[in-house]
Amino acid sequence: MSTRRDRLKKLVKVQEQLKALHETRHATFLAAAGAAETEARDLVGHFDRADSLSGVFPDLYHRRIASAVGRQEASLESARQEASLIAAATARTNMVERAYKDVRNRDERERSDRERLDLIAQKRSAE
Repeated sequence: MSTRRDRLKKLVKVQEQLKALHETRHATFLAAAGAAETEARDLVGHFDRADSLSGVFPDLYHRRIASAVGRQEASLESARQEASLIAAATARTNMVERAYKDVRNRDERERSDRERLDLIAQKRSAE
């Protein structure tokens, strides 16, 4: 039983690491989406200013704004996908943790039962 317990303990660690990876990726995608949104806002703000070069290069400004908005949308979609992976990893982690706790509790009960039986056997042999 202890080998199964050890395997489950290692699996819990792996599942937790996988969950942490997805959480990190999710945060990274959200940060990228925020940066792209900020870039798009800044470009729109510069576009309307009198001292900007938007009058000379309007297509360039429009392309950069569209690119920033596209990156934001792509990052938000990736963040949504990572969120679903986080949910799946959380469910798997919880399932493995429950199995590990069950095996650990069963091992402890069996060890306790063996100790009681040994004590009973020692008392009978002493009599």
